[in-house]
Amino acid sequence: MDIKTLTANLSISPQILPSEMQAVAEAGFKAIICNRPDGEGADQPSFKEVAAAAQQFGLEAQYLPAESGKVRDEDGKAFGQLLNTLPGPVLAYCRTGMRSTTMWALSQAGITPLPHILEASQKVGFDMKSLVQRIANGGKTPSNQADASHDVVIVGGGAAGVAVASSLLARSPLLDIAIIDPADAHYYQPGWTMVGGGIFKAGQTARTMSSVIPTDVSWIKAGVAAFEPDNNQIILEGCRVVKYKQLVVCPGLKLDWQGIEGLNDTLGRNGVTSNYRFDLAPYTWELVQKLKGGKALFTQPPMPIKCAGAPQKAMYLSADHWTRQGVLNNIDIQFCNAGAVLFGVADYVPALMEYVKKYGIGLNFGETLVSVDGAARKATFLKNLPDGSKEKVVRDFDMIHVVPPQKAPDFVRVSPLADAAGWVDVDPASLRHKSYVNVFALGDVTNTSNAKTAAAARKQAPVVANNVLVAMGQLQGEAKYDGYGSCPLTVERGKIVLAEFTYGGKVAPSFPKWLIDGTKPSALAWYLKERILPPLYWEAMLKGREWLAQPEMKG
Repeated sequence: MDIKTLTANLSISPQILPSEMQAVAEAGFKAIICNRPDGEGADQPSFKEVAAAAQQFGLEAQYLPAESGKVRDEDGKAFGQLLNTLPGPVLAYCRTGMRSTTMWALSQAGITPLPHILEASQKVGFDMKSLVQRIANGGKTPSNQADASHDVVIVGGGAAGVAVASSLLARSPLLDIAIIDPADAHYYQPGWTMVGGGIFKAGQTARTMSSVIPTDVSWIKAGVAAFEPDNNQIILEGCRVVKYKQLVVCPGLKLDWQGIEGLNDTLGRNGVTSNYRFDLAPYTWELVQKLKGGKALFTQPPMPIKCAGAPQKAMYLSADHWTRQGVLNNIDIQFCNAGAVLFGVADYVPALMEYVKKYGIGLNFGETLVSVDGAARKATFLKNLPDGSKEKVVRDFDMIHVVPPQKAPDFVRVSPLADAAGWVDVDPASLRHKSYVNVFALGDVTNTSNAKTAAAARKQAPVVANNVLVAMGQLQGEAKYDGYGSCPLTVERGKIVLAEFTYGGKVAPSFPKWLIDGTKPSALAWYLKERILPPLYWEAMLKGREWLAQPEMKG
């Protein structure tokens, strides 16, 4: 038997023989559903034979046949009703398991999120992407009429999405563009480190989405359920269909707070905080100010994450405050990093190590946070050992700054646009999808190897804007992205190590060394971060003014 677990209550299988029924019962199943019509194959026992064997071993059996490739909407509904009434766990079978999986997928419409249905189906070896419209439509076959159609559709209204829309309009003012995003607020996320360090107020980092989306761009305020790139369309939640000529994908990434056991139960209290959330960054500053002694943990999950320097930025600013308050010697600071190095570009490590020594920070590489017990003030890590094994390390804390694991959004990971790791699969220079010529992507959701920062999106947006218009025949000459990313490492209040680099970790300074030497702490770099970059973000990047971001053209 080839039994595969679809959910805790349902497994699927190819054809089951009466002689296998004892093994089915011994595996713990209480009922079976046959989705294969009698007489479909010469080697196939009848349902009556299977049911008799099932009864012999105390299993309930139900017959819900469907022709191959012809699972009806009512079949999905009936399958769901059987799951609700039969004792579980249930084993459903057909010739291969495809029809059983299809019926389950349709039965879950409106109950289970569409990406989760697609992901569960993929894990047992069946692709349900052809069903996305039916599932999004409540398990019913929808009409094929599109609800909206635009020349360019941008998925995501964050830094990358708004910037690329503005860069497109700067080149082609009459272009028909739509942005799809369900959020009401747009955030300047690089500012959250400064909020957690008491430099900015949280309100300075937020504006309404309607105020930042260009007036000539249509805003579709909805969530994406699925992509159908073969049909040049996007399925929105509620089964609305949006068609496009060119698609730009930039919804950011997903912060997997659930990926750390116990974290959601204690975030924002018990000394557990994170600058990766708008509402929690002020709590970071509150904790830093109150802590006069004890243990402070700062964590970093496995890569990739957005702004790989942010976990230690929070640590340095906290340590600087404790230094200024004269309490640093009373505080044990530990940096628990799932990676093997302090920072991925070696040129900047010496300057950072000086601050690690200055603040007396303990470095713990190869440690991944797996659970948090806020009430007990304990954090559990899995530590990589030299022989390849892992051991648990439990650390006490008075304060812990947690960075959650991160991945592409669910609707991206299960889509035809994703690579094996779940990221949008693009050419690293042109940012065009490797399989779909009218699809581009930028920002945190791509599989490019650059740092996932707003500075990277600032450089990517003009490249994508140019190349979209080339694809539409409005411009000539392809632009290329060199992998630029920037990470202003706030090592103390008033000084920054300005890390700038391109693909392969090649140092790529924007300013002459005599002005700002990025490998050394700089007051001018701090001024840039505190005073220049926020207005540059709001008034230049989001408005298509490409200061220091003009795209490089392919030679």
